[in-house]
Amino acid sequence: MVELTGVVMSADSLRYLPFVNVFIPGSGIGTTTNDKGVFTLIAKLGDTLEFSNVGYRKKQFILPKQLSSSYYSIIQLMTQDTFYLPNTIIRPQLSKEEFDKAFATWDIPDDKYETARKNTEFQVMRILIATLPKDGRENQHTYQSMQAQKNYWAGQQPPMSIFSPLAWMEFIRAWKRGDFRRKK
Repeated sequence: MVELTGVVMSADSLRYLPFVNVFIPGSGIGTTTNDKGVFTLIAKLGDTLEFSNVGYRKKQFILPKQLSSSYYSIIQLMTQDTFYLPNTIIRPQLSKEEFDKAFATWDIPDDKYETARKNTEFQVMRILIATLPKDGRENQHTYQSMQAQKNYWAGQQPPMSIFSPLAWMEFIRAWKRGDFRRKK
């Protein structure tokens, strides 16, 4: 194993490149350069390192198979890559009236903050709670609570709430509402 330390720079101006991805393909080992273009990575002798960054060509570096030390330093130069975008034609509005009409009728989508605010309003949350089914975590919690309650009273009768003032209050309210009337 070798501790590899290096600096990634642009080939044309020798400026350090921040946030370049440095990884060993197929191994799941990698890192990112800091804001000064410096990185440190533990690798095996003979590993191939790949450097990638937006706007630059990918580069590969093969670590030598024979080293006399467990430390190795490199300076990796990257060249800029040219991207050709398709042509775009920008046309102005034909008149002030058409611009005013288009501006008044444009449907501008909400930003993330506004979407989050709308989704966390009290009424929206109540509707979501009432209509969405429970997920696996909620179902598991409910089932385990029922099992715990059942096991708590195992071997004996669970208590009856006949002497509970709250139960009597609910019973009296239900009686006044007419919940116990016979329906024809």
